[in-house]
Amino acid sequence: MSTFAILFLMLIVILIAAEVFTNALEHLGEKLKISEGVTGSLFAAIGTALPETMVPLLALMAGTSNTALNEEIGVGAILGAPLMLSTLSTCLMALAVLNSRGWHGHITPERTGLIRDLNFFLAAFAFSAIALFVPHQQATIRAAIGFVLVLTYFIYIMLTLRASVHLVKEGHGTEAGEKMFLCRMGLPENMAAILTQLALGLALLVAGAKGFIHGVESASELLGISPLLLSLLIIPIATELPEKVNSILWIRRRKDTLAFGNITGAMVFQGTLLPAIGIMLTPWEPRQEVLFGIVITLLAALWLRIMAHRGQLKVWHLAINGAMYVTYLAVVLS
Repeated sequence: MSTFAILFLMLIVILIAAEVFTNALEHLGEKLKISEGVTGSLFAAIGTALPETMVPLLALMAGTSNTALNEEIGVGAILGAPLMLSTLSTCLMALAVLNSRGWHGHITPERTGLIRDLNFFLAAFAFSAIALFVPHQQATIRAAIGFVLVLTYFIYIMLTLRASVHLVKEGHGTEAGEKMFLCRMGLPENMAAILTQLALGLALLVAGAKGFIHGVESASELLGISPLLLSLLIIPIATELPEKVNSILWIRRRKDTLAFGNITGAMVFQGTLLPAIGIMLTPWEPRQEVLFGIVITLLAALWLRIMAHRGQLKVWHLAINGAMYVTYLAVVLS
């Protein structure tokens, strides 16, 4: 089977897995009586972030015999993931609803949760950027920065869970729109069935993304792309597919809070825990491609934060984030 045929097959697997996963996740959120923000920002974000979390870890812990190559792939995958989420992923959501809502149509996620996610991401990712200029020999300072980033994520979890009860009372509780797939086959709709379908969907997501990554790596050799650009540009496209597909499915069903929570929750996860790994296990140096990628990521997140604060988030606003990604491509590939 050719490389591109494998890519197409893995894409189909990811699409099916995302449908299975989101279907079960909605039922889990409804069963637990939690808000859409918690379902999207914590459950969906962490679950679908597993593929891109595995790439830098595998590269750094069990990669090739070339340490420098492993570090380039690790750093690129860590920083490329939030770049993709804040730019291309949000733009794809806009394109998914362009026909139904138009360029000036409103996007209406629950505002307080969205702003909280973006605030945490902006603070943590800016801190990660500062760490680029801390020499690798300053192990104590780097370890302290890594610890602060990990602590930041746990504070974020506590605040998100605390806000859930109030949001459910205000009518932002998670509601399942369709019957669970396993229940259509005759299984009772209980927690065991929900967890089984979640595990099945997650396993398919990880397997599909992993297969897609291998296919992308083979294709990149034909294109002659460097390891750093591969990890910054191509690998995140594969590993972020679960978030993209889940969010597109939700936003097309007008579940805007779930759609955005899935993206911004993953951004917080990948802007805290993964950079902590990179800071402590790699040189984490301010190379040109890395620095410009961080700047674009922060600008994209800040743009969303400003528009969300104004309460005027529209379809065309998300398209601006896509333009930022095109700008990044034009600069690094020129």
